[in-house]
Amino acid sequence: MSGATDHSRRRRPPKMYMVESEHKVQDQLEGAIRLPRGSLCQVQEGGRGEQLWVKVLDSGSVVKIDRQVLLEVPADLASILEPMSDPESRFQMFYKPQQLQRLANLPLGAELWVKLGQSEELAEGVLRYRGNLRSGSNAVYFGVQLKGRAMGKGNSNGSHKGQQFFQCPEACAVFVAANRLALPPRASSSGKEAAGYHSYSQTAMLPRTADSAPAVGQRVCFPMGEGLEAGEVRFCGLLPGKSTLGPFVGILLDNPVGSWDGWFKDEQLCSMPTPQHGLLLPVSKVSKVSPEPRTQHHPRPTPNLKHTRNPPAPLVNKPQAPPSPTTIDQSRCPPRPPGPLSPSRCRGEVGGDQEEQAGLEAGPEAGLEVGSMVEVNDPPLFGVIRWIGQISGIAEPVAGLELDQELTAATDGSYLGERHFRCPANKGLFVKLRNCRRDSRFPAPEAPTNQVERCNSIAFAEWGSERVDENTPPVYGEEARELYSGRKRGIQGHLNSCYLDASLFSLFSCCSSVDWVMLCPSGPDDGPHRSHAQDLLRCEIVNPLRRYGYVCASKTMALRRILEAESSDTGFTSQEKDPEEFLNNLFQLLKVESLLKIRSVNLQTQECHLYQLFPPAAPSPPSPTVASPPSSPPLLPPSPNARLRVASVQTLLETSFLHTGLKFAEAPSCLPLLMPRFGKEYKMFDAILPSLSLDITDLLDDTLRQCSICQSVAEWECAQCYEDRDITPGCLKQYCHICNTQVHTHRKRLSHKPVRVGVPGGPWAGPVQGARQQLALFAVTCIQTSHYVSFVKHGPLPTDWLLFDSMADREGGENGFNVPQVRMCPEVSRYLSLSVEELGRLDPASLPGPARRLLCDAHMCLYHSPQLSLYK
Repeated sequence: MSGATDHSRRRRPPKMYMVESEHKVQDQLEGAIRLPRGSLCQVQEGGRGEQLWVKVLDSGSVVKIDRQVLLEVPADLASILEPMSDPESRFQMFYKPQQLQRLANLPLGAELWVKLGQSEELAEGVLRYRGNLRSGSNAVYFGVQLKGRAMGKGNSNGSHKGQQFFQCPEACAVFVAANRLALPPRASSSGKEAAGYHSYSQTAMLPRTADSAPAVGQRVCFPMGEGLEAGEVRFCGLLPGKSTLGPFVGILLDNPVGSWDGWFKDEQLCSMPTPQHGLLLPVSKVSKVSPEPRTQHHPRPTPNLKHTRNPPAPLVNKPQAPPSPTTIDQSRCPPRPPGPLSPSRCRGEVGGDQEEQAGLEAGPEAGLEVGSMVEVNDPPLFGVIRWIGQISGIAEPVAGLELDQELTAATDGSYLGERHFRCPANKGLFVKLRNCRRDSRFPAPEAPTNQVERCNSIAFAEWGSERVDENTPPVYGEEARELYSGRKRGIQGHLNSCYLDASLFSLFSCCSSVDWVMLCPSGPDDGPHRSHAQDLLRCEIVNPLRRYGYVCASKTMALRRILEAESSDTGFTSQEKDPEEFLNNLFQLLKVESLLKIRSVNLQTQECHLYQLFPPAAPSPPSPTVASPPSSPPLLPPSPNARLRVASVQTLLETSFLHTGLKFAEAPSCLPLLMPRFGKEYKMFDAILPSLSLDITDLLDDTLRQCSICQSVAEWECAQCYEDRDITPGCLKQYCHICNTQVHTHRKRLSHKPVRVGVPGGPWAGPVQGARQQLALFAVTCIQTSHYVSFVKHGPLPTDWLLFDSMADREGGENGFNVPQVRMCPEVSRYLSLSVEELGRLDPASLPGPARRLLCDAHMCLYHSPQLSLYK
């Protein structure tokens, strides 16, 4: 019996989780890994404790993450959510379990709509297959056969990668994830039930016991003091990180008696005009309000017929039904104050998912949606669509219009006793959506431009740059100043490309230490992407930059397209990325040797391209949900007069290696270092001083090192002595045999545990002669409000520093162009020459703009050894 139990346990599928909000995890070798909200994670090895090892299904990375930022996903939902390539869409769908359940139970042969292509054009289709597309996968895809006008717009005949799942004509089938589907309302359902499907809140998943919970847009009331207050639901769902408290509602109050601005912790749940008009309450504290009854005995004035023209036949504007005896009487609640409607209240108020509803149901009708200006009838009546949805007894989508002028047959946004939107009396009209057409008084709106496709040599012709096939060395000194200074200099930015622009300019504009990655010959198994990317990098980006001082954004977009095609991490052409994400993917694409080889305590050598610095007090970064900042690392204590928490890169590298037991297996020719930086709310340090010269002699494995006291050959090193201020404070401590014995006989060091270091070549007598192994700083990449710029050392003088910004200016609007700019920054040399103590005593307000950016916003420091780079 126990054997059977063990067998069933072994076969139990691993738990699945979803990242609740955007989160960063730090990997000591790979650096920061960004997990967007909606990332799907599979627990590895049991999954117990406050931190879990999980596999991120979107990227294949295995990371350690805090349990508190994860939402558990039921296995049946996980299989439907997994195929969705966009994490944000997956997150939104996760909070629509009713819709997912309907899709999971939809019978084959059911009619539905499917979104096609990037334009998400809605097409009619029939469900022909539901299940996985390859063996061993749990991901559920939907096979749809297109019909009507959509025939011929598919990409399959019912087969996928050689396997036939159903039969249909060529180009009449698609296989899509659940978020690409839309279900037509059930004809047998009542109006309320049909609307309820669309009203399901996109911001939260209500428990099954909360079927009677109010939907976004509904009116509710609640007791306050001696009476009742009322308002409109703007949010309904679980609070981020507080799901155990049950569902809450955010209410836009009729009267200014509230105290909530629409935010919970760091996440906006809804929009409120003022905190006095907002209130957040548990669902159990509020009651739904019945629709406001139409008063029938007040005659309406007959409008002037010359203004109304020929009124269209409305659906059926019958007298509205009075409230049911089992519902709350509207008259008990305070009346809603009159006044103009805000744009947010006019977006359609039948449910919380109104934008999606408008997109799904208005799509087939010439792209009309909530907010579209339309006309009906002939001669026309003009108005704006305020609501789109289903009404009981009408088999097709209905539009609720707010007319420009009053009409006798119109209402105030109610239909058959149910309010769908609000507008002045005699201006609300309900018509079939297919009877609406765009307002002929205005030109049809242009379709939004695809900025990825727009970035080509034709659209960017006036901003183009030339190809240079000849290998061009970097410029330096005065020549670099003349080449790069000014407007339209450097690399042009486009569509969130600053991470790539700053990285490439830092690496290649004035330095040749990484040129070898452009010159390595291709192998027979490298494939076309590798050679194409190398050619783009060398002949379209680096060589033109060094010869003409400028590169067009269309050149870097071509490289971004290759990176996106080759990488499992989508978004390189349009989304924000970090420099480390770009460099890791670029070097992997080029299949070059790793920049760094680092040996751990167990003598295993690991290879990587960048190294993330970790202060000893924070070997793992804190969760963004933790409010308190991490304690300062035990570096040298700050001066009593210090105003800033400051650390140098030299100290951060030494402490990071010392407390993790790492050594360089070989001296690097180029060393990219990522600065410790934990989130938007706080940073580990107020400023980081980029050391102009980085001494790595004592961080090299299998090399002769000097005793810290007598300069003889070191045979021992002690991590605990690093913080001892009595012996060369702030330096690595290593000793010969005699000095090690003397130092550790002192009573305050008896608990230290020095370790023996190897001496290459056997015993060595006398002092160690030879130069120290040092690397020079040649660039610093900085980030401020998600925008990257770079500081580059362009000459031998201390003042030879320049600042590059790929998006310093802009010409034109949405379809305009960014203007890159390079300017000289000799003033930063003064601050780079200060000591940590001197910098810590400065008033932050006294720092000039470029110096503050360099010292307070450093993201990556780049060091190199020109001599070692020759061997590459």
